[in-house]
Amino acid sequence: MAKKKRYLLVILSFLLLFSFTACGKEKALEASKVTCVEDLKNVTIGVQLGTTGDIYASDYEKEGCKIERFTKAADAVSALKLGKIDCIILDNLPAEAFVDLNQDLSILEEEFVNEDYAICISKENGELKEKMNAAIATLKENGTLEQIQMNYIGDSTKGQYPYVSPSSVTRENGTLVMATNAAFEPYEYMENGEIVGFDVDMARAICDILGMELKIENIEFDSIINAVQSGKADVGIAGMTVTADRLESIDFTDSYTNATQVIIVRNGNEEQKASLKDRLYHNFIKDNRWKYIVNGLGTTLLISFFSVIIGIVLGFFIAIIRSTCDKTGKGKFMNWILKVYLTIIRGTPAMLQLLIIYYIIFASVDINKIVVAVVAFGLNSSAYVAEIVRSGIMSIDEGQFEAGRSLGFSYAKTMWYFILPQAFRNILPALGNEFIVLLKETSISGYIGIMDLTRGGDYIRSRTYEAFLPLIAVAVIYLILVMMLSTLVSRMEQRLKKSND
Repeated sequence: MAKKKRYLLVILSFLLLFSFTACGKEKALEASKVTCVEDLKNVTIGVQLGTTGDIYASDYEKEGCKIERFTKAADAVSALKLGKIDCIILDNLPAEAFVDLNQDLSILEEEFVNEDYAICISKENGELKEKMNAAIATLKENGTLEQIQMNYIGDSTKGQYPYVSPSSVTRENGTLVMATNAAFEPYEYMENGEIVGFDVDMARAICDILGMELKIENIEFDSIINAVQSGKADVGIAGMTVTADRLESIDFTDSYTNATQVIIVRNGNEEQKASLKDRLYHNFIKDNRWKYIVNGLGTTLLISFFSVIIGIVLGFFIAIIRSTCDKTGKGKFMNWILKVYLTIIRGTPAMLQLLIIYYIIFASVDINKIVVAVVAFGLNSSAYVAEIVRSGIMSIDEGQFEAGRSLGFSYAKTMWYFILPQAFRNILPALGNEFIVLLKETSISGYIGIMDLTRGGDYIRSRTYEAFLPLIAVAVIYLILVMMLSTLVSRMEQRLKKSND
């Protein structure tokens, strides 16, 4: 009966999806009360975290404005359409891409501010900065930079000037690691599973001049400067503006293009929703976008599997040492060290642990990001597994230890053959719950640029500018995974119960 209820829950979820995505017109919200820059007082402004729009909008907080900061511009657009914010401050070209796909949004004619884009680079990497500046100057002089810009900007020239690397280029000078955030069309975005855009082609052209191989790390925008500072990336290229605050911690090359910050508002028009069929096609079928979900799912399962193994092995090891100290009084110093470890791991968020391990502990190490995630989540899980297992061991009656010892078994063998099997049966539900939590916790892997299940949905949203279908698809997949894991744990409990009977 319980199993049928679980599957019924999944069916209801899909029915809910279809009911919410029915075609037709949505009732339009009133137009935003922001009609010019002077109106940016006592309103709620949406910005993408860490962008210059965020920096400029912060000045208005002193005038009574409320600033809502989003990790992705697409999330800010969704909030504006729902009436949760009054306007968005964003770069003009990405803003135009949003407005083209949303009839109920408009861009104010009045520009907010003009700015120049440059490449961020470590203050300690002056030699590379000089080379980059020379390459940018060359691209400007020979017209390559202008052609790249024309290929991505402008209705009449868009797609007419694709950049092609010369066949004679050699890559003997190593690899240039570029940190970016591929959700900023037309500068950098995902297309057919690859990161493309104005900045990407410019970086390729620079590498052709420098004789280097280009490697792109796709991370959150507000993590780009940290990646460059820590040495995880050589440069940061993501439509970044030179500001006084940024210059305190990072350096910049010469400007390679200029841009404008604009204000997006609701215009009060009704938006004709596409049919469910068209929306499914646009979100999942077009350009094989479903692959983002499938590939992300594979990465999530891979990270979860190996993290569980680390959590179990290390958790049991810690639990045995700590319970031995509790029962025999031996190993007090080791017990104290493990207590400190558990306090730190359980007392800090998993996301901070992931960032610290990647940007600080492994700052100077060229290591696979999936390995970093496995280590981070494995260590985090081990702390909780350790306390679960220790509670199971301590719940076993002391007479069980005495019985084992009276039969001639050593303490270690008594623990292995008598205590742990009983403890495992008692703690199985709690362990199953911990593994479910771990599975869902891996959704923060995207903060270091891993393409997991959640980030796969984010990629789709960054291209379609629609939140509902990608988010629901990801949520349903997580739900199914959790149900399968719960069923597995339940069956294991039943088998252990039968074997005990």
